[in-house]
Amino acid sequence: MVEARASCYCADVRFQPEIASRHPPGTPGPLFVFKGSDLLVRVNDGLAEVPVAADPASLGFTAPVVLHVGNADGAPCRAAEIAGDAPDGWNFAGLRSLFSVLPEPLFRVAGRALMLVEWERTNRFCGRCGTPTRAKEGERARECPACGELAYPKISPAIIVAVTRGDRIMLARHHRFPQRFTVIAGYVEPGETLEECVHREVREETGIEICEPRYFANQPWPFPHSLMVAFTAEHLSGEIRVEPSELIEGGWFAADALPTVPDKVTIARRLIDAFVAAHRRSPPG
Repeated sequence: MVEARASCYCADVRFQPEIASRHPPGTPGPLFVFKGSDLLVRVNDGLAEVPVAADPASLGFTAPVVLHVGNADGAPCRAAEIAGDAPDGWNFAGLRSLFSVLPEPLFRVAGRALMLVEWERTNRFCGRCGTPTRAKEGERARECPACGELAYPKISPAIIVAVTRGDRIMLARHHRFPQRFTVIAGYVEPGETLEECVHREVREETGIEICEPRYFANQPWPFPHSLMVAFTAEHLSGEIRVEPSELIEGGWFAADALPTVPDKVTIARRLIDAFVAAHRRSPPG
């Protein structure tokens, strides 16, 4: 039977990333079980739980990939990739669909686990010579025993920026998520600084020029392996002309007249809430 221990994941969960476990083999701990990119969860009283187990076999799974992720509340935290079906009372769900029921500390650990499973899955063979790779001792890396090539977990930097024009914020609807408005984002290109990327993405997607991009915060984003670096910026010149291959529409919105915006777990929402806090007393619900 799969055991769940929701007390492992409260608002003040203590998580420490590790390459190797400090605990004896067979010590139970939170286990992030993935089928593709979907996570095994059970929802109780509106909150998602993950299993607590010593290994996937104790849950009835055969797992070609099992990784130690770190230490969570004094217990070993592991991630596994399986191909079986969910046990009774449990189900597999994408992390995006769990925004409203997955506490943010649990989401962050789940995101780390997914990024590591994806990295392991896509680096089983050397990209230089095709030889099967192996884990490198003492490092979070896969090494090729034939040519010595090393593959580290992939991290793709991306910018996300809230552009303001006086008491208005620029929000846009994307083709991928047409049900909500959000701020502008995009991946950093080779040889490009973060600030250069901010200017380029805003110009390419909306046709406007900005000034004074300022660092705001950052957030790991496991879709599939991004690091979102957030900025704020001021409108300098031009009117919004959306790039039709990227955006459906865009506009300037007042703090008390916002459209549907992203979930609170996202850094996009943090940018929007910061704008709202500067222009009215309480953020949107």
